[in-house]
Amino acid sequence: MKPIFARGISNQFRLTLAIILSVILIVANNRLDPVRKSVSSVLSPLQYVANVPGALLDWSAESLATRNMLAKQNKELLRQQLLMSERLQRFEHLRQENDRLRALLGSPVHMDSKKVVAEVMEVASDPYHQYVVLNHGAMSGVFVGQPVVDAQGVVGQVVEVNELTSRVLLISDVTHGIPVRVTRNDVRLVVKGTGVLDELELSYVSKSTDIRVGDLLVSSGLGNRFPEGYPVARVMSVVKDDGQSYANVTAQPLAALDRIRYLLLIWPDGTLPDEQEKSLNTDSSSENTPESKSETSEVSQ
Repeated sequence: MKPIFARGISNQFRLTLAIILSVILIVANNRLDPVRKSVSSVLSPLQYVANVPGALLDWSAESLATRNMLAKQNKELLRQQLLMSERLQRFEHLRQENDRLRALLGSPVHMDSKKVVAEVMEVASDPYHQYVVLNHGAMSGVFVGQPVVDAQGVVGQVVEVNELTSRVLLISDVTHGIPVRVTRNDVRLVVKGTGVLDELELSYVSKSTDIRVGDLLVSSGLGNRFPEGYPVARVMSVVKDDGQSYANVTAQPLAALDRIRYLLLIWPDGTLPDEQEKSLNTDSSSENTPESKSETSEVSQ
């Protein structure tokens, strides 16, 4: 009687066959190199295709990291540029003081004031006023009346503060005024906005006042609102009409008010916001000069 399941190949035969094939492969190893190279050449495109997803992921991650790094570096360099520009403005003021042989020890200029770079979030759409909204507010210590500058000169002052944002009134607004002085001869005047971004006017300039086209106007420090020495505008025209009591003088702001993006918030003398606001209120109530009256009334709406 035959068994239902026939026996397969014996283990001894399998072992012998494996030994023989191993010996053949060992002997023919060197002769198989061309074959292996040919097979590798045929399969290499498949390897590249298989590596494409990983290469794309690595490239995307590297590109994203590089872009973020460049964005951070660009933001940091812009912040440093604003800080350096602010210092240069102060140094220019000191140079002018030296040229006129003034006593620098008595100068009210302070170099250790606190500064914070802020970004413009929004330009107000109010047709009667010119505002910008910054991304810093009460949580950052911003206070009403705080001076704001850019890399070129004075931009305006804070007139409204929320927790996270603040509103800045530009110097070109018709309700804004700032006491200034002419760097050439120290004549003190008041510059007011005209409602046009690139035009300011000087109020109540006597015909005998020594003022010329091209004169640089800097903040005078009167009223204790804007620190002394920051560039404000440059005189563009001086018209003295015999039929008028005062000369018609216009100036152009040094700050590019129509394309500002990053601004510098300044804490004069490095004082705390609450102390600064208190001192501003005290000084404004005791100041009787026409310049201070113009400046304290400029933020009323």
